[in-house]
Amino acid sequence: MSKILYISSEAFPFIKTGGLGDVAGSLPRALQKNKQDVRLLLPAYQEVLDKVKKQNCVAETFHYGQHIRILETFLPGTRVKTWLVDSPAVFDRPGNPYLDPEGEPWHDNAFRFALFAQCAVDIALNRCGLSWQPDVAHCNDWQSALVPALLDTFPQRPATVFTIHNLAYQGMFNSQTFFDLGLPAELWGMHGVEFHQHFSFIKGGLVFADRINTVSPNYAKEIQQPEFGYGLDGLLRHRKDRLSGIINGIDTDVWNPGTDKLLAKNYNRRTLADKSKNKTYLQKQLKLPAKAKTPLIGLVSRLVEQKGFDSILAAMETLLSLPLQIAILGSGEKVYETALLDWAKKYPQKLSVTIGYDETLSHQIEAGSDIYLMPSTFEPCGLNQLYSLRYGTLPVARNVGGLADTVIDTNEKSMANKTANGFIIDNDTPAALIAAVRRSLKFYKNISVWKQLQHNAMSPDRSWQASARQYIDLYEQAIADNPHPI
Repeated sequence: MSKILYISSEAFPFIKTGGLGDVAGSLPRALQKNKQDVRLLLPAYQEVLDKVKKQNCVAETFHYGQHIRILETFLPGTRVKTWLVDSPAVFDRPGNPYLDPEGEPWHDNAFRFALFAQCAVDIALNRCGLSWQPDVAHCNDWQSALVPALLDTFPQRPATVFTIHNLAYQGMFNSQTFFDLGLPAELWGMHGVEFHQHFSFIKGGLVFADRINTVSPNYAKEIQQPEFGYGLDGLLRHRKDRLSGIINGIDTDVWNPGTDKLLAKNYNRRTLADKSKNKTYLQKQLKLPAKAKTPLIGLVSRLVEQKGFDSILAAMETLLSLPLQIAILGSGEKVYETALLDWAKKYPQKLSVTIGYDETLSHQIEAGSDIYLMPSTFEPCGLNQLYSLRYGTLPVARNVGGLADTVIDTNEKSMANKTANGFIIDNDTPAALIAAVRRSLKFYKNISVWKQLQHNAMSPDRSWQASARQYIDLYEQAIADNPHPI
């Protein structure tokens, strides 16, 4: 059994902006079920404190002139002990944890997450009087990436693991910020956290962690290439012996078509005929014609360039000329929101667009759709294709990142060995997207083949248990690699 300090800037159901929140809300629980002694460390945002029913102050510390309390509670619905870094001037703000009400990064984000990292180091070195010291500090994305760098300045420390959930977000600030924060001078420089005369939080994890991983094996390979490396591909190639990928699991209690209380009708592999009742219900909810035989394509996503919306919009006129319906749920950049709403207004019988996020509707789209569209330009792991597979909704997806690891293109070989579960978009063009959709519609017409593809999709175990066991192996490797063990 290892002692693991799991450090994250968000965790569902406390607070979530994306995939990191889902992972941080699920992996610690799965690790605990695998007999690991895990503690979750999270900033005490206003939204988090609003959801805490019971808390105790178990430690106090001081950094940057701030009196900081460490509050102890539990991740809701679990027995995962959670410590909250409570510094009201830094974290007690409404709304998004990273962005101000105008949608811009908080002006003091470097200060906020440097303070968070300093508190994590205190706990990792058992300097808070908690009588608990981890064997491994597991850090996630740029907001906690300073932790491995800071720990490396001590003669003895826990092992460190750094997980990249999305390399596009790096925590970049001007060089003066580094010195203003009073960080150890030895961390500056090209072999530290300096990146082209700027201060890069994420380099703290990439340079100093004992083990680095991404949220899919294919993404671990992609980020070593200039196309996906955001200028860090050289460093990642240099550390490739410490770099690996573990595909995310999903919460199979929440995402289970057989028990999902948000669905109009539950179903499983043996009762697939009941899936159509969810389709009819969804069509009526979205004011689309309730046509059982018309294929319905679903999409739940942030409306940003990464998710392939340039290709979607360029292909939209052709897509809407095909015998299908499309249901989209999401929010993001105004240019995409406006364009999608314009198309929906023009084709109300074929396209439904809901701006915002609705947990109930997201489940209903996963269950009620026949096909799920995911033409991402890059995708570190992706969760919606995993939800779709679990719900027998076949993905049409790009062959990038975690999509390439989980969506198996339907062809003669994959159909013969019963691994086929979707349709691959082979390049980032509207023409390739349209071709893949056309191919999916062709197979949709063959009822027996489509049912077999759904069975293939729904059969594998996509829970966190398998992924958690791989993380335990990764922790053991990090402990073995730690040059400064406690």
